[in-house]
Amino acid sequence: MLINPLLASVETPPVALVQSWVKERDFPDGRPLLDLAQAAPGWPMAAPLVAHITEAIQKPETARYAPILGEQPLRQALADEMTALYGGTIQAENVAITSGCNQAYVAAIMALAKEGDAVMLPTPWYFNHKMTLDMFGIKAIPLPCAADAGMLPDVAAAEKLITPRTRAIVLVTPNNPTGAIYPSSLIQQFVALAKAHNIKLIIDETYRDFIPAGGAPHDAFKADTWADTVIQLYSFSKAYAMPGLRVGAVTAGADVIGLVQKALDSIAICANGAGQAAALYGIRSLGEWRNGKRQEMALRLAAFQQAMKPIANQFPIVSAGAFFAYCRHPFELSALEAAKRLADEGAIMAMPGSAFGPGQEQMLRFAFGNLAPEAAAAIGERLAALAR
Repeated sequence: MLINPLLASVETPPVALVQSWVKERDFPDGRPLLDLAQAAPGWPMAAPLVAHITEAIQKPETARYAPILGEQPLRQALADEMTALYGGTIQAENVAITSGCNQAYVAAIMALAKEGDAVMLPTPWYFNHKMTLDMFGIKAIPLPCAADAGMLPDVAAAEKLITPRTRAIVLVTPNNPTGAIYPSSLIQQFVALAKAHNIKLIIDETYRDFIPAGGAPHDAFKADTWADTVIQLYSFSKAYAMPGLRVGAVTAGADVIGLVQKALDSIAICANGAGQAAALYGIRSLGEWRNGKRQEMALRLAAFQQAMKPIANQFPIVSAGAFFAYCRHPFELSALEAAKRLADEGAIMAMPGSAFGPGQEQMLRFAFGNLAPEAAAAIGERLAALAR
């Protein structure tokens, strides 16, 4: 059989694997399944947004092809919002609207690197980032992040790993899977590092809207020359609780956006009209709602941390923030086996650390953002029972 060996070597999508463990099981009302695997906001879209989408899909133009780089009003609205938030100057021409943030990443990588090149990923990494590199034959350079350093990447260590084939460094903040929120000063150091080596810095800010403090996460866009180095990825899906509508964005220099356009035209042509209409409405009308959800997420984090306190010795939280908690498990099992035990015996879905790179076999990722605060206590109780 003739197949692409690069794609054949890519790991099985880990979320789908975890979901398969509970696919045909029934869970009693008194012990429901607690799904902390795939990261999806644990609340519905805002009612006005639902009404807006309902109206939008009745218009013929919503179902037509959109411009490859996205509807101009949405590109302009995001550029204006980012300019106000970050304090720099971002134009609509710097923005490409994509079918979700994963597609934004794929398009950015296609614009920067080819087979045989290399991209640096802090570990633990987001598995789809690594999967994308593997399928294109691009080497992933692991940059280990240590628990005693707050799971933050080290700039000096990163510089030692740069090779002549390195095309970009990828940062995810708030981080998936660790939840770590990178300080602005650290991001600035990575901007300087990338600039010094004439490579790009890709900053995936999918979970930006859940940073408790709000405000500008960093100053990378303040420099007039930001477009020479920085590429930012964003997700409307998480911000407005509409992951199924698949809307994300790439913000970059015009040269990169020109290449991204070629990639997008070949992948999906354009992001769907309903999703773009929803994203534009969100920017224009749901700022207060979005801020409320930031506060709600902080409550969910606090509830999860409180639930885990009695079992801190068995399941210590190594890092947590924004949407995720990264915890050690106490079992003499692989991460995959431990996650399956949680599903089989505890009716808890969590992601195994092995999905996030080497050296993660004792780790589990919990997407506490899926879980209402009043349900958090059940996590601690069930994990305590499993650890006995």
